[in-house]
Amino acid sequence: MENMSREPFSPAEVAGFRADFPYFVTQDREGGAAYLDSVATSHRPKQVLDTERYFLENLNAAVHRGTSGAVGAATEAFEGARAKVAAFVDASTPEQIVWTGNATGALNTVAMGMGEASTALGALTEGSERFALGAGDEILITEAEHHANLIPWQRLALKTGATLKYIPIREDGTWTVDDAREALNERTRVFAFGHVSNVTGYIAPVAELVELARAVGAITVLDACQAVPHIPVNFEELGVDFAAFSGHKMLGPNGIGVLYGRPEMLAALPPSRTGGSAITRVTMERAEFMPPPLRFEPGTQPVSQIVALGAAVDYLVAADMQRIAATEDLLVEHLVAGIEAMPGVRLLGPASHSAAQRTSLAAVSVDGLHAHDVGQFLDQEGVVVRVGHHCAQPLHRALGMASSTRASVHMTTTKDEVDRFLDALRGAQRYFGVEVSA
Repeated sequence: MENMSREPFSPAEVAGFRADFPYFVTQDREGGAAYLDSVATSHRPKQVLDTERYFLENLNAAVHRGTSGAVGAATEAFEGARAKVAAFVDASTPEQIVWTGNATGALNTVAMGMGEASTALGALTEGSERFALGAGDEILITEAEHHANLIPWQRLALKTGATLKYIPIREDGTWTVDDAREALNERTRVFAFGHVSNVTGYIAPVAELVELARAVGAITVLDACQAVPHIPVNFEELGVDFAAFSGHKMLGPNGIGVLYGRPEMLAALPPSRTGGSAITRVTMERAEFMPPPLRFEPGTQPVSQIVALGAAVDYLVAADMQRIAATEDLLVEHLVAGIEAMPGVRLLGPASHSAAQRTSLAAVSVDGLHAHDVGQFLDQEGVVVRVGHHCAQPLHRALGMASSTRASVHMTTTKDEVDRFLDALRGAQRYFGVEVSA
């Protein structure tokens, strides 16, 4: 990944990618929908679908259970995917990658593990005292967080007696390093925040924030769901203690998420879910657990989905993450410029596009219209977007609205699809009689 180019894909290259996706082949052949909802769920190329199908038809077996050749082959594919994902986010070892059911599960693994460390169970894991919280301790988040990076910390605060604090958003829905600097203090034990907002597309300056957190001894937890599929990510360089992301947003299957952790952090974090395969020795009185990552993976794992996620990583690496980011930058620049030129439409997030500030998406509020009405009109025009609060109710409430309409792009998106969205948005204003003169 070190020799990646920032040259955007040509229209011919984008067409070549679309030919790999059965969904887009069908839509292009039939003149169908413009799919602008990849940050919610991305479609999968045939290479990913074929990999999962091949595994199920030829290699399916119980990984890490037994000594047969079949188990060995399945386990090799399973652990091979872990190594691919580790390399993709520049983890130093595959053991820093923990499989979870989704990114929400990954964030809960950390928060619930900290909750275990704050009880008598913490003594069963050497070094877990670094995670123990109590009265007087503070957990810091932002008002812009997805519910998956908010509710687990609410519950941890209630369980331990710690105080949950948040960084308020500004008028455009963003927050700054200065805001974080003001909120962090010697009582801050955890700082959890999103790398990229799923509502504003705002890119947080992660490395600077981690440095601030470390200065006060706070543990950092990064929601990287909207970053990993769209921009090159190096968790080692960013310095985060933990990070979470999901397969279904990065051309992979549903039902598989990833928790990244620094080795010493994973070694000290108590497991919150327990059972078979995560243990070394069990008596009727107690259990001893495997080292990470297996201690956090009890029970039967979604093996075929994990193997398919490895294929999704292969696809993204071959395409070149730098070029994916450059292509999306141009599309979002065009998207944001079109929105800003439209009277009666409010853009959420940074006022104008900058590759350093926004990536992959733009959400809007249309004066006089509910987002659901906008979404229904767009759907009738063949434009697929996300409407609602996007699992970020506090952010929308702070912006003075209940919901918004979000369009997002990916490596398979065309400029024509963005134009269809902009035209349909103007059409919604005309249809409902709320068009505003420039």
